Amino acid sequence: MAKHVVAAIGEIPSGGKKLVSVGGREVGIFNIDNQFYGLINRCLHQGAPLCEGTVYSKTSSSQPGEYKLVSGEKMIRCPWHCWEFDIKTGQSWCDPNSVRAKAYKVDVENGAELAKGPIVAETCKVVVEDDYVVLEL
Repeated sequence: MAKHVVAAIGEIPSGGKKLVSVGGREVGIFNIDNQFYGLINRCLHQGAPLCEGTVYSKTSSSQPGEYKLVSGEKMIRCPWHCWEFDIKTGQSWCDPNSVRAKAYKVDVENGAELAKGPIVAETCKVVVEDDYVVLEL
């Protein structure tokens, strides 16, 4: 699997998200308690932009009428038809045995280490001539 640098950690605050396009796929990058998760931005039900839905805490219940919020566990609700998915795993709560949104592995890596490779940023020569900036490809 190829790695892609998609954001500095400061761009996505705790509880926040950022939509990125990588290799023709839109992916939502979520920061949940300073842990990062990636989820495809497409609901399996009818193709809605899943990552634009509401993020909320997962709940659990030991009996009818009682529930509690599960710390650090977040769900996302599809903006079109309210299908619900676990952000960490992509598992659907509407059809947990057969529906799962694609979840992507996300790591945080030190910038100095990334600069050494194997991930290398593509560079282009830039020259200033008079009052114009010219990009050489």
